[in-house]
Amino acid sequence: MNRESPHSICEHAGVRYDESLTPDPRSPIPSPFFLPARWVVVGVLVLSTSLSFLDRQVLAALAPILKQEFSLSNEGYGYIVSAFSLAYAIVALPAGAFIDRVGLTRGVSAVVAVWSLAAMATGLTGGLAGLVACRAWLGAAEAGGIPATGKGFALYLEPRERAMGTALNQVGITLGMVAAPLFAGWLAVAYGWRAAFVGTGALGFLWIPLWLVVLRRVRAPQAQAPAAAAGGRGPGRDWRLWALAAANILMMTVYSLWTNWTTVFLVSAHGLTQAQANARLAWIPPVFASLGGLFGGWLSMVYARRGDSLYAARFRACVVAAILLTSTAAVPLAPGAGLATALISLSFFMAVAMSANIYAMPLDLFGARHAAFAVSVLTASYGLMQTVVSPLFGRLIDRVGFGAVCGLAGLLPLASLGVLWLVGRVSGRAEGESRP
Repeated sequence: MNRESPHSICEHAGVRYDESLTPDPRSPIPSPFFLPARWVVVGVLVLSTSLSFLDRQVLAALAPILKQEFSLSNEGYGYIVSAFSLAYAIVALPAGAFIDRVGLTRGVSAVVAVWSLAAMATGLTGGLAGLVACRAWLGAAEAGGIPATGKGFALYLEPRERAMGTALNQVGITLGMVAAPLFAGWLAVAYGWRAAFVGTGALGFLWIPLWLVVLRRVRAPQAQAPAAAAGGRGPGRDWRLWALAAANILMMTVYSLWTNWTTVFLVSAHGLTQAQANARLAWIPPVFASLGGLFGGWLSMVYARRGDSLYAARFRACVVAAILLTSTAAVPLAPGAGLATALISLSFFMAVAMSANIYAMPLDLFGARHAAFAVSVLTASYGLMQTVVSPLFGRLIDRVGFGAVCGLAGLLPLASLGVLWLVGRVSGRAEGESRP
């Protein structure tokens, strides 16, 4: 007897449809662009991620001048980061459910518009309270960004391509992180720090028309009557999703370290000015991070082609990354800024290689229909982790320096690996029967 697969139910632009009755958006449908249509849509979604992280990273790029402007210690700066992270964690789950409900087109357009307004408002704030409020607003709005792109990848990419999709999203993250110290740093020098927030935030309003134009030119799947809901438990009741969230918390600690503290580290540990750190070195680790995402996606594809299940392939890629992430502990021992930057780059490279595979796992387990919510659980876990560790990092740095922070961050991915092993060992694989 034929049974409908839960993964045959998909959604595009707010319309649910059955893949068995309609053209698959992952198939080579006609495209007015040089690339296959599905990769064009993926590329535009990745660009939205770039803008998200550009807006997010302006704070880190301008941290030294903002600390002086608002008389902040490192711990105080950590609390500013926590304001963003707490809002990000609280809103992520409802944001993912919202995107699953209204559809990819309207959902991503809404979140980009709201976070762009928040970024611009930061430049107009009149004091510390306003800065905290704007960062919380930005965090709440950006909580929908990664779930939206995750839904797009689940809709448009084949299962074996999804880790490469998340890897490309890491490239988008890197573009935003590299652009922040360069573009925002230039705007701050030329026009003041307020102009840096306003100028970067305005770019989101140029992205929304591009997104809508691309979707008009790329043929969408034919609409059908709403399909019946898939049987079984929803992802929110599946322990594997929450285990992946715990693994994400442990692994992303090192990611959070270099996302928020690279410029501060180079200034405090090696005597550089903010302008020197941003222009010469702070942009280099994010470049290696994007390469790490591509490496992680490529490595899991290699393992899958050799016969591993999808989960086993992703797990093996995580093993390689977690072992090499122990090198993070050596960063404060580097005698010069150049060597320290090289070690940070290696750490960031491996963190993103591991992240690309962890963020693909819920897409494998729960499919396109619940993709935004499933990914939102991971983004919420990341925001929760940053809320806790950012002021903790700041306190440790103020009291004992970066040594303890880097040592802790280098070991936690090994604990993450243990959780991932448990998920695979107890629950089996999303694809295939082999075990890591």
